[in-house]
Amino acid sequence: MTNSFRDKLGKGGYWDVYKGKLLDGQLVAVKILNKSKSNGEDFMNEKFIFQKNGDRQLTWEMLYKIAVGIAKGLEYLHRGCKTHILHFDIKPHNILLDDDFCPKISDFGLAKLCPGKESVISMTGCRGTIGYIAPEVYSRNFGRVSHKSDVYSYGMMVLEMVGGKTLNDEDYHTSETYFPHWIYSRIELDEELRLQGIVDDDVD
Repeated sequence: MTNSFRDKLGKGGYWDVYKGKLLDGQLVAVKILNKSKSNGEDFMNEKFIFQKNGDRQLTWEMLYKIAVGIAKGLEYLHRGCKTHILHFDIKPHNILLDDDFCPKISDFGLAKLCPGKESVISMTGCRGTIGYIAPEVYSRNFGRVSHKSDVYSYGMMVLEMVGGKTLNDEDYHTSETYFPHWIYSRIELDEELRLQGIVDDDVD
């Protein structure tokens, strides 16, 4: 396809890009990933979201900034692109943070294109990560698959960010207790979510 990587178009920090041609004659750009020499210093991911020794590594303001940045990225994928893109694997592991903690959505291996104005698509199988998959992606009995499936995954991730725990944490997700149900039951019983760093400034 690239004629033995003969025509190099450019390069980035971790990849080289070559000119290629598909069997039907369509020209494409082929990215070849190289080994990283930065030891992961250029991007940081979910290790900063969760609590360590009971303390948050990021302030609430920073977490809010990250959450809004991810939401803007999703909005671009769902509405800003000429061909809408549904990611189907929104989770902390696929959100990269640069030195300024600006989030970047990564890993589009499960993504699907949605060429029409409607974001509703048909799928033959389930895709995503357990704990983040929207109900309609897992079973069509819950409704049609659309961009709202990404929004559900985003919501689950925000719950993780707020709770400072992973979906697989023993306190939040066991075989008996599903994470959203745990949150709902706490709210229904008017119980604390045990969030770190929250100060109640309300005065009676």
